[in-house]
Amino acid sequence: MPEQGRTRARILGTGCYVPEKILTNADLERIVETTDEWITTRTGIKERHVAAPDQASSDLACEAAVRALDAAGVKATELDLIVVATVTPDTFFPSTGCRVQDRLGAPQAAAFDLSAACSGFVFGLHLLRGMVETGVAKRVLLVGVETLTKITDYTDRGTCVLFGDGAGAVVLGPDSSGPGILSSRIGSAGQYGDMLCMPGGGSRHPATCETVKNRLHYLHMKGNEVFKLAVRGMEEVSRGVMEDANLTPDDMTLLIPHQANIRMITATADRLGMPMEKVFVNIHKYGNTSSASVPIALDEAVRSRRVKSGDILGLVAFGGGLTWGATALRW
Repeated sequence: MPEQGRTRARILGTGCYVPEKILTNADLERIVETTDEWITTRTGIKERHVAAPDQASSDLACEAAVRALDAAGVKATELDLIVVATVTPDTFFPSTGCRVQDRLGAPQAAAFDLSAACSGFVFGLHLLRGMVETGVAKRVLLVGVETLTKITDYTDRGTCVLFGDGAGAVVLGPDSSGPGILSSRIGSAGQYGDMLCMPGGGSRHPATCETVKNRLHYLHMKGNEVFKLAVRGMEEVSRGVMEDANLTPDDMTLLIPHQANIRMITATADRLGMPMEKVFVNIHKYGNTSSASVPIALDEAVRSRRVKSGDILGLVAFGGGLTWGATALRW
C-alpha cells in the first residue's frame, strides 16, 4: 500500500518533442556503407528524428517543457528551478537552462545545465528528488534534450546509424499522499571516459584547424566495450534501487530503460529476470537520443495509458562519463 504522510518528489506531468525530419535506415544506405537489415538486427533502430539546421537544443527543450507544464497544470511563473540535462547545449554558456528559462517566461526560477550524457535525466531526478523532498524547491522542471545528429560523424558507419534528436521533460513537485520517487541511485566510472566522448571543443582540445581536420568535434565510441559495461551497470543499479525500496523485479509494473540498443535492453531485462512485456521499447522510432531517451519513453508510456495510477516504474540509464543511474517510483 502507498505510504501516507511522507513527502516525496512526484512527477506531476510529462511532455516530449521530436523534430519533424525523419532519417530512415534506407536514407542511411545512401550515405554510408550499411543496410537496413544490418542496422535493425544489431540495434533495433528503424528511423531517427533530425533537428533542422536552425533548431538548437533549447528549441526542442522548450517544446517538451510546454507540454509537460500543460500536463502538470503548472504555469512557468510557478517554477522554482529549471534543470536541463544535455551534452549538446546551444552554447557552453549561457546554459541551455537559462535560455529555456527566458523562453518560457520563468524569471523567478534558477536555471542550469547538467552533463551526464545518456544518464543525465536520471541524474537530474536523483538530485531534484532531494531538493523537492526537503522543501528547497516546490515546482521543478527537468528536461533531457539532445541534438546528437549535429555531432555525429556520418563517415563512421559504426556510430552514425545510432543517434537521433529529441527532448523529454517532467515537472516535479511534493506529494504526501503516496505516489512519488521511492528510491534513486547514481554512479560514475571516470576511468572509462574515453570510451564514449567528444574529444574536441573544450579546454583540452580547443577548436583549431587541426582538431577540425582530425574530426575531434564528433562523437567517438568504443561500442563493444561500452555495451558490456552498460548491461552490467544497468542491472546492478536497478537492483540497488529496488533493494532500497524493498521491491523485487516481480513488483515492477514497467521498466523504462535508456533506449541505446535493443540488444542492451533485452540483455538488461534478462539479467533482471523481467519479461519484455514489462519493458517499454521505442528505440525503433527514435534511435539513441541520450539524455532525452528515458523522458521521451516515459511520456509515451503515460500518454498511451501504459502507465496507470499506483504502478511501480523503474527508470534506468547508462552513458558517457561513464555514468549510470536508476529511479524507482510509484505513479
